[in-house]
Amino acid sequence: MRPSFVSEPVRVRVPATSANLGPGFDTLGLALALYDHVSARITPDGCRVEVTGQGAGELPTGDDHLVVRAMRAAFDALGGQPSGLAVECVNRIPQARGLGSSSAAIVAGVQLARALVDDGGQRLDDAAALRLAAELEGHPDNVAPCLLGGFTIAWSEPGAPARAVALAVAPEVRPTVFVPETRGLTSVARAALPPSVPHPDAAANAGRAALLVHALTADPALLFAATEDRLHQDYRAEGMPGTAALLAELRAAGVAAVVSGAGPSVLALTSPPEEFAAGMGWAVQRLGIDVAGAQVDGGRLGHAERDPVAAGRKS
Repeated sequence: MRPSFVSEPVRVRVPATSANLGPGFDTLGLALALYDHVSARITPDGCRVEVTGQGAGELPTGDDHLVVRAMRAAFDALGGQPSGLAVECVNRIPQARGLGSSSAAIVAGVQLARALVDDGGQRLDDAAALRLAAELEGHPDNVAPCLLGGFTIAWSEPGAPARAVALAVAPEVRPTVFVPETRGLTSVARAALPPSVPHPDAAANAGRAALLVHALTADPALLFAATEDRLHQDYRAEGMPGTAALLAELRAAGVAAVVSGAGPSVLALTSPPEEFAAGMGWAVQRLGIDVAGAQVDGGRLGHAERDPVAAGRKS
């Protein structure tokens, strides 16, 4: 049945995210209190996108914009396309820095499409929204925390949809992000990875990823040991020498620091010394943990429909 569209504008707030968190490659993610705000309304025809903030003057302003592409995919899943769209993006998440800007755009688009349909939350529930967002992004580790908030563990199986759980983060965890002026591309970072790794490295990462779940949720004193990675960061270092150097300096100072996503930003999960806060050519932001995930019109879709495993929260 063709959907019925709402007449009023809808708005969504989506958080920045950091994926991998060191050893949790393509699995672990964290939602950060830095937000893009996106609004959309149905129009008689056409498609217009207005962008302010990060990406203004660079991002597409029509159907090629990632928010619109995600909306179109969601509308297809919801039963049909609207007559036209007007979208306004106020972006604060840096583009192509490893802080989930593309996942934020995708989640924003999916959530806006759901909210623009009268019964969108029933036609496309939260588990299906996660599945669609992960399909559009290619992997679920950024879209899961963006949608759910908090610290997430995401996984998928061959031929099966992406799934995730969200866990509460210990209050002592206060992230700091170091954002360079240079940009990076996930595709380039992935191309640097070898097709296989030594078994001892894989075993070490499995142990540290398990420890990281405990450290983030219950015992932050273990974060330094828990964020050791042998699976991807060293392989990517040659393509991001500034990132690798800052990461090495932070860890030499005892800071639980990791490459944020595919980089080039660096995420510190424990407080860095003051000498790392200024004068190093990086924009430094101390951020809180976002616990709410994507919020539409103050909760128009809500979280009540979430399946506790497919797209859920554990405390």
